[in-house]
Amino acid sequence: MIRGRRAWATAIAVLTVAGVAPTGAYAAPAPPEIPGATATPQPGDALPPGWRIAGEDGQSHLEWRAPEPVPMGDARVEFRANGELVGVPEPQDDGRTFRLPMDEVRTADLGGLAVEAAGRRLDEAPGAGARQAKPPAPKLPPKLPAGAVDPGKPGKYATTTGEYNLASVKLPGFPAPVEMRGVVVAPKKASGKRPIALFLHGRHSTCYIPGKNEETSGDWPCAKGSKPIPSHRGYLRDQKLLASQGYVTVSISANGINGQDWNAEDGGAQARSSLIRNHLGRWADWAAKPSSAPAAVRKGPKTDLSRVLLVGHSRGGEGVNRAVMDSLYKPSAAQDGYRSKARWKIRGTVHIGPTIFGQNPVPDVPSLTILPGCDGDVSDLQGQVFTDGTRGVSRGKALHSSVYMVGANHNYFNSEWTPGQAQAPANDDFWREPESPDPLCSPGAAGRLSANQQHKAGATYIAAAARLFVGGDDRVRQLVDGTGRRAPSADPARVLTHAVGGNRGAGFLPDDPRGALKVSGAKLCDAVAPGRTACLSERDPGSSPHFAQWRPEHEAGRRAVALDWKKPGTVARVTLKKPVSVKGAKSLALRVAVPPNTRGTRFDVHVKDATGKRAKLGSVRIDGLPGTDRTTSYWAREVRVPLTAATRAKLNLGKIASLELTPKSRSGKAWLMDAWSWQPGTPAVKAAPLARVDIGRLTVKEGDSGFRTYQVPVRTTGKNAGAVRLYVVDPETGKSAGRLVKVGPGTAGIKVKVKVEGNKRYGWDKPHDILVKAVRGTVIGADAGGVIAVNDDPMPKVSIKPVTADVTEGAPLTWRVSLSEKADIEIWALAQLVPVTGGRPELSTADVDQEWLSQLVERIPNPAVPLSKVEYGTLWTTVPAGEKSADLTVPTIRDQVKEPAEYVRFQLTDDEGAPLGPPFEGMVRDAP
Repeated sequence: MIRGRRAWATAIAVLTVAGVAPTGAYAAPAPPEIPGATATPQPGDALPPGWRIAGEDGQSHLEWRAPEPVPMGDARVEFRANGELVGVPEPQDDGRTFRLPMDEVRTADLGGLAVEAAGRRLDEAPGAGARQAKPPAPKLPPKLPAGAVDPGKPGKYATTTGEYNLASVKLPGFPAPVEMRGVVVAPKKASGKRPIALFLHGRHSTCYIPGKNEETSGDWPCAKGSKPIPSHRGYLRDQKLLASQGYVTVSISANGINGQDWNAEDGGAQARSSLIRNHLGRWADWAAKPSSAPAAVRKGPKTDLSRVLLVGHSRGGEGVNRAVMDSLYKPSAAQDGYRSKARWKIRGTVHIGPTIFGQNPVPDVPSLTILPGCDGDVSDLQGQVFTDGTRGVSRGKALHSSVYMVGANHNYFNSEWTPGQAQAPANDDFWREPESPDPLCSPGAAGRLSANQQHKAGATYIAAAARLFVGGDDRVRQLVDGTGRRAPSADPARVLTHAVGGNRGAGFLPDDPRGALKVSGAKLCDAVAPGRTACLSERDPGSSPHFAQWRPEHEAGRRAVALDWKKPGTVARVTLKKPVSVKGAKSLALRVAVPPNTRGTRFDVHVKDATGKRAKLGSVRIDGLPGTDRTTSYWAREVRVPLTAATRAKLNLGKIASLELTPKSRSGKAWLMDAWSWQPGTPAVKAAPLARVDIGRLTVKEGDSGFRTYQVPVRTTGKNAGAVRLYVVDPETGKSAGRLVKVGPGTAGIKVKVKVEGNKRYGWDKPHDILVKAVRGTVIGADAGGVIAVNDDPMPKVSIKPVTADVTEGAPLTWRVSLSEKADIEIWALAQLVPVTGGRPELSTADVDQEWLSQLVERIPNPAVPLSKVEYGTLWTTVPAGEKSADLTVPTIRDQVKEPAEYVRFQLTDDEGAPLGPPFEGMVRDAP
């Protein structure tokens, strides 16, 4: 447990050894991996296993090393402390080591360090300590009735396949050019212009060495002797299905982004958007002049760029979302890698196990998001935000569907990421724990889909989105909007759906932008919050896609209604600030989550109008999803009750004021996500002229004295006003404070001023971050930015001289570490015990304080050995922030053995063990 950042901050300094002229400038070493010993024992400061502070190339890093390689995936690896984001580390070439420069640490408190990816701990075994006995296999949901149509059936066209490889493109912030490569599958003999579907794969290893198992890397370009992994060829079966139905399809390669996106604040979303639009721009050129197209394109029919579907897997899902945004609301030219106008119209998007780090979905373009129930990569299923995050932001006519696929993992939607099908090494991403297999998601479990079953189900729902969003076939809607119908081609997969938007009208939103709801018999809970206000507590096993974390540790304005009852009949009432109209609607559609594996939770549903007149609409039953402590399965089921009873009771449907849920079960829990007036049909969609907000980042020098004030750069475009929620992060504590801000024409907009204090003390760069999320009438491009105050002071010189280097046994040996100037961070000195020269006697493990020795070694040697022979022979000390000196001490003990004077010898080293300057010594004389 680390008590605080400053207790472990490592500085690089110039060292001189007392009495010896330095031969050059030496970098002050970083503290070693524990065990080690200090002058004063500080057991509370021990780093967790696998962690250390390391120095390299004149910079200090917070470093974590995994016991085995961490596969390159789409979830962002994050360092967290006490639940707060510390920073996003850089992966090293060994696949095991992750480093975060200390000047990029986002919080002063490093207590409770953890490594997470999409909410899943990487630095401990999954479900560690949670299981007492083998849990039973979860029951699968029953098979739903078949829908009116089955989009997974192949169409009438034969298909043709080819590939193009164009000149690479240079994208902002990426040193190496990115490839422009695509595999095309098109229908043969299809008349007229055909719609186009573009696929983008996610973040995966980029290169492999043929013939060498597990030899993959994230390099770009690939090193000599290795080949690019053809991730873009992993959707050929999906492409052939669409092509047989009359679509021209292309799947594009993004290895060049995957190999460089670790340092992009948005995880590469803007770069992926630029790549997509560069391809669409070429297709627009080829549509205008077919003779200029590559042979693979000329073999297919002409394309209709007014009917485009984008399909993105994992980070590709976030990429296609940003491509839609950038096509409708132009980004800053300085950040964009595509400079021409959009000559296409995107009719819809499909996101497969996607990331959405910015939680910034485009509200006015329909989407379908596949949530794999056994996702071991993007395991928090944050893609749910593509549905939930659109509520109340714009017109609400675009249908946003969530498709929960029980038993599907992350990788198997792409055949090039699937063992036995891929050219390069591939793996099952659901984490392995052979001694405790997961009863739902481990390979071979009853609910787990095979690779071919999963890929077929994925292809079916991609085709469903194409047929609904691009083809306009409303018969498909019942397969994706919570009506409860299945596509037989996806069998045996159990697929559940819900949606927002479409023909849903006014409703009950826990985070209603018109004003807070009044709740009785239940409570409003926070999707993301520490402590008691959180919708899910630490006692609830598993997690919820609805509550996936964004950036702040406590997010305002994102809520649900939590029900927790001990007996039936406990009414939970939700009352709107202003009554709403449900006239013309057929039903009330509710999205309600119950705990995984629970069955038969029942509610009576009532509504009241503004006069207090009440009507029972009906009863609903909700079953929990199959789930375990390793799955993200607190997911809302959609249930509907007709409004006919309210009409019969003569309620004023133009002024419905409250909704009541009355549990019929003896006890239980539930979470109401929202409720909407609903009627069948898919309305036409038109994108609103929303304001776009992008937060910039300003880098300044701190200066030598006084305060300087800087304004955070913010770019707002668009003709209409809207509202966002703004968070300002305290650079000292990492805590954030949020407020609602109006942006766009006629508003004050976002104005955040940062005060930077100058001084002449060495320290870390200090980030002043701000974050932003859409609330109403806005879209968000860059969701994070701020001001970084760069340290501009030289590192202090460090001198080491003896205080008591010639002592009688029982007295401590002491050397003083002094700084030429005070610093704002602690400065380390590191010394390695080395053998005494000249045949002189050496101080042994029996001659020093045993408690002090226990910090240096895991087991105290018996019989005693010279100190230089211990396994970990490193001593370190720090000069505290604001101080100028500290002592390095070796406590000796007095014994009854007659012996000559003994010596101890130290060598200053860097963190790799290389010597810095000459060694120094101490002598211990026998007591008289």
